[in-house]
Order: sequence, then C-alpha cells, then structure tokens
Amino acid sequence: MSQFFSMTGTDLITDRLVLRPWAPAEVAAVLDGTRLPHWAGDFPAGGDLVIAGLFAEHPDWLGEYGHRQIVERDGGLVVGSIGLFWPPSDGDLEIGYGIVASRQGRGYATEATRALTEFARTAPGVGTVSAGVELSNPASVRVLEKAGFRRTHMDAEQHTARYQATPPAER
Repeated sequence: MSQFFSMTGTDLITDRLVLRPWAPAEVAAVLDGTRLPHWAGDFPAGGDLVIAGLFAEHPDWLGEYGHRQIVERDGGLVVGSIGLFWPPSDGDLEIGYGIVASRQGRGYATEATRALTEFARTAPGVGTVSAGVELSNPASVRVLEKAGFRRTHMDAEQHTARYQATPPAER
C-alpha cells in the first residue's frame, strides 16, 4: 500500500503540501485579525475563523491528532486548514477541511484529506473516519469521493450527507 504522506517531526508532508499543527501565535493572529506574511492573501477564510475561535473550548483539537494548517510546499503559504475533531466518538473520528478560494480547484483538499485520514487511522481508539457535508456543496462532496470516502447516510430534510473513509483493503 502506498502512503499518502511522510512525517517530519509533527508535520505531515504530501507531494505538494505540508499539514502543520497550528501554532498559538497563529491562532491569536486569526482571532485578532492580524495578517501574517506566510498566509495566502485570502487566508483565513470563514471556516478558519470559526475553528480558531473554538480551540479554547476544545484544546484537544490542537493536539497530535487535531487541526492543522495546509501549507503549499512550493512557496510556504498557508492556504487552508484541515482537522480531526478529537477525541473519537464510539471509534469514529470526524474530519473537516477548507481551502481558500484562490487555491481551490487544485486538488489540495483531496490530497490533504487522504493524508490526514491515513494518519488518523494510526490514532488510538479510531475505527472509522467520517465527514459531514452539505449537498449544496458539490465540490466538497467530490473531495470526499476522490479521497476514498463513501456516502453512508443522507438527510434529505437537512440536505446533508455523511461520508465514511473506505478502509484501504476495500479500495
């Protein structure tokens, strides 16, 4: 089985990306509106602001199996974030991601989702990795499908679906 990432310290390295844990100074900068020079011009996006605002309530999200910034290896700019909503619930660990508008359509979300899903499977107590998605966001649905997730549940009333990562042996 080929691996979608390698590790350097706490960073996950893919072909084009580095998934790097959030530093406290970066969380503070997002929350107070400070622009850092290593951010893409449209980072942070709305989802990044929401997640950064929840770190105080969920300190485990900043741990080894938590949230990470998505950094382009070529140029070093932060272009999004991806995270695991630690700890797992009944063996299931949820993943979420977002790429800034200026970098969408390049496959970054799929590449990052594959790598973090594979890494999540090494975590204690994790049996499955899943994601929730609004069906009105077909690009996000496609990211999950390309990353090896299958739809397991649809809520027509809420117009949402749940996806679960397919175990590597079933791909």
